[in-house]
Amino acid sequence: MKYLYLVFVMMAAVYTSAHNHTMHDMDSHNHEGHLHDTMVDGKLLEVDPKRFDDFVAELEGKQVAVVSVSGMVCDFCARGIEKTFSKDKSVLKLDVDLSGGKVLIAFDKDQIIDFEDIKKKILSNGQNATDLQIIKI
Repeated sequence: MKYLYLVFVMMAAVYTSAHNHTMHDMDSHNHEGHLHDTMVDGKLLEVDPKRFDDFVAELEGKQVAVVSVSGMVCDFCARGIEKTFSKDKSVLKLDVDLSGGKVLIAFDKDQIIDFEDIKKKILSNGQNATDLQIIKI
């Protein structure tokens, strides 16, 4: 009986943990208590030159979408964007700059970059893609 109770308690703990994580992933994610008190409007900021140079170091012959994002307020926001784009097979490399409000996405040179698709992916995480610049490397 003790073993059955122990198994029940462990299953309940796993369910509760998974349920709480799922609740954190929902659109109603509350940013209260996170380190950043204000939302960053990426359109108003420049791309960090060193960060960009590091990103494109091995991307010769590729193209990079520089996406301005508003609404990123915490690391959870950035990780959500990374997780979403990691599922896209056409994305070669990704960098999310939380403090700068920028997302850098590397694609093959022949890939058609669809800003509407990028907007949908970012919006699915609760942020807004406000601008796109494509740079050929």
